[in-house]
Amino acid sequence: MKKIISSPQAPKAIGPYSQAVEIEGFVFTSGILPVDPVTGEILGGDVKSQTELVLKNMENIIKAAGAQMKHIIKTTVYVTDLTSFAEMNAAYESFFKENPPARTTVQVAALPKGAYVQIEAVAHK
Repeated sequence: MKKIISSPQAPKAIGPYSQAVEIEGFVFTSGILPVDPVTGEILGGDVKSQTELVLKNMENIIKAAGAQMKHIIKTTVYVTDLTSFAEMNAAYESFFKENPPARTTVQVAALPKGAYVQIEAVAHK
């Protein structure tokens, strides 16, 4: 049976989806944007600050599932410009200092709300 995960410290879904779903100890997040949970607006004028906000939002969702960032086993990072990879990577690395999860990073044409970065994750408790 799947369990819907929701955190008030992370942005509300902007469509018909859940922030995350848990099943059999696995937690699957939706793509997380750099959105302020209170205002619903995109924050951060660059990829680094947007990545930091995405990962803070992710941390709050993961915590709501009863897990921690160290339980994340796989992420997928979507960026609108791969020339900003180093900026994204610097912010990302600060959240995963030891034993980082597997990761795929891809460039996309556009992201919702004009964001520069979106990240989804899979964790196991």
